[in-house]
This record gives sequence, structure tokens and C-alpha cells, in this order.
Amino acid sequence: MSRLAQTAGLTDVQQEILSTVRDFVDKEIIPVATGLEHRDEYPQQIVDGLKELGLFGLMIPEEYGGLGESLLTYALCVEEIARGWMSVSGIINTHFIVAYMLKQHGTQEQKETFLPRMAAGEVRGAFSMSEPGLGSDVSAITSKGVKDGDEYVLNGQKMWLTNGGTSTLVAVLCRSDEGHPEGTAPHKSMTTFLVEKEPGFGEVRPGLTIPGKIDKMGYKGVDTTELIMDGLRIPANRVLGGVTGRGFYQMMDGVEVGRVNVAARGCGVAQRAFELGVSYAQQRHTFGKPIAQHQAIQFKLAEMATKVEAAHAMMVNAARKKDSGERNDLEAGMAKYLASEYCKEVVEDAFRIHGGYGFSKEYEIERLYREAPMLLIGEGTAEIQKMIIGRRLLEEYRFQG
Repeated sequence: MSRLAQTAGLTDVQQEILSTVRDFVDKEIIPVATGLEHRDEYPQQIVDGLKELGLFGLMIPEEYGGLGESLLTYALCVEEIARGWMSVSGIINTHFIVAYMLKQHGTQEQKETFLPRMAAGEVRGAFSMSEPGLGSDVSAITSKGVKDGDEYVLNGQKMWLTNGGTSTLVAVLCRSDEGHPEGTAPHKSMTTFLVEKEPGFGEVRPGLTIPGKIDKMGYKGVDTTELIMDGLRIPANRVLGGVTGRGFYQMMDGVEVGRVNVAARGCGVAQRAFELGVSYAQQRHTFGKPIAQHQAIQFKLAEMATKVEAAHAMMVNAARKKDSGERNDLEAGMAKYLASEYCKEVVEDAFRIHGGYGFSKEYEIERLYREAPMLLIGEGTAEIQKMIIGRRLLEEYRFQG
């Protein structure tokens, strides 16, 4: 067990779960991750193993067949999985966010229909907010759902859909002006629709097309796609929560826990980069001794380890805050911002320690160097996190004069 990134106060059950996941990562993910990543191959065998471990239902309540664990337990598991291969943690994350949104906001019928099958990994979740022309400006979405009898007709184009091809249930955010007069604030006229579909690419149900995978610099293996709706008909009982106009708040609640997840991914990737750097520094010799004995390298290792520890502590704090039932957008924003920035820096320092070999695809650090940048933009850019943090700080420290 690593000396770094330890978490105090865990129960015996939590420790057992984490030990099992870490063992799975060491034996089933790390040995094959780089090869799968270079081939951009979906890790089906790894996903099947995660199903057997029950990780798809980790936070789903026991009454629906899940393990009923906390966000902290989930985040610590994600940290371990990302340490092995960040793409695998992405496969889990989007599924988890949809399950969380259903648990928190779904009707009883929606919970009973989807959560047991999601816990078993039979239904795989994805969620979709972003569109080609809006980036972080969620209020500017143009995809629209229009009421037509007992159905809604959805039209629009979505972007950056993780698990787009492999998922069978997508939570899609659209505008829905029905019941919301002209001039209503944009975030009050959005609705989350639960879209069931077949896995695969092309037309996966009438009116719904999932084009092929987007070719990415990193974060390979997991399928990232567009989603195109052209006259897609959805029953009215597939409006999340049964009421229109609540989609923005539902999605932001999901993204808030998703930011804890991204922070955990940053922690995991940074841990692995530190492990690779400290190991290589003790094997590589220059000027008659291991480079780890050179002060310049020791300084790098010290800075890397400190960043790993700090990011982990902030991620744990954000998860525990959410588990307590308190508002945690400040803590989640801070954790996501710090962990992703520190991850990038730790990975780059490990890359520098490897010297020219870090540029070779034979070395694992090359993969991490291409993966880390995704965390800088996933679940909101650093600039978005700073906006959230700044606004919350002004609420907390309002000038009394």
C-alpha cells in the first residue's frame, strides 16, 4: 500500500472494498491498459470484471440491488481505478451520474424500472449536456423537447457524450418551453429526458443517431461520441422526476458529484505518475549514481508527493461534505480545480524524470501525459471552477458595511 493518499476514518467494509479494487487494478488493469489504449480498444474484459465486483451499483441503494455505499467510498474506488487507467474510471463515472440523478430526482416508477438493472450493469448510463457551439455555457443549449400528446418530440445535436455507443440509457438535457412563458430564465425552462436506446453506432432507435467515435489525443478506449436527435419521440413518463423545467438543477446536482469524481481521477493519475517517476529515478543512473540521489530529482519527487497528498485531502473533504448532506459546490469546485491542475503538473514532472524515454510509447508515462489534459476540461474547465469558487466565497464572506 502506498504511503501517500491514505484516508483516515474508513470502516472495515470500506477498507475491504478498496483493497479488492486495488488488487483488481494491479492484476487486471495496469498490465493491459497501455496496449488497449494504443489500440483504442474498448476494455470489455475489465468492464465485465467491474460488474462482478458490483461497482456499477456501488452507490445505488440496497433496496434496488446496489451496495448502498457513500460518495466517499465511490470516489476512493475511482481514484484506484484511474490509477490503473483513467478511461475505465470514465466508463464508470457517466453511469454513476445517471444512477445518482435517478436516485435523487426520479419518480418511484423510474427508480424501480432502471436502478436494479443499473446496479447489475445490465443498463449502462450516459448523460448529455454539451452541444457543438456552446462549450461551458449550458444555458445556451438549443436542443428542444416539444410536447405532442403523451409524448415529447426531441430535436438537436449533442457533443462529447462519454459511453455514447455502449450506453443503453442516456439522460439528455433539452429546452422545453411548455408551461414556461416567454422570457423565463433559460435555466428554468430545461428538462432532463431519459432516453433508452440500443448499444452501438448509427441509428440506434428511430430518430436517434450515434455517429462513430470521436478520435481523441488521449482518453482512448472509452467511446466518446455525438448524439443527434431528429424527431425522436419519448414517452412523457420519461421526463426525469415527471415534471418539466427542473433539468438544469438535476444536471447540476449530478455534475457536482461528477466533479468529485473528476478530482478522484486526477488523484489516481497523479499517484500513478508519482509511482512511475520515483521508481524510474531509482533505476536510471547518471554520473555514477541513481538519478534519485541527485538533489534536483529529489526536489521534484518532494513536490510531486506533496501535490498528490494535497489533492487527495481536498477530494476526500469534498466527498465527505456531500455525504453529510451539506452543500458542497465550493469544496467540489476547489477539489476538481486543484486535483486536475496538480495532476497535470505531477505527470509532467514524471515525464521529465523519464527524460527521452518518456517520449517513447513503450513507457507508461507517455500514455498518462496524453490523458491528464482531459481532466483540465472535463466536468467544467478550470475557469468555470474559479467562477463557482469565487461566487461562493462572496456569498460566505459578504461585506457587512
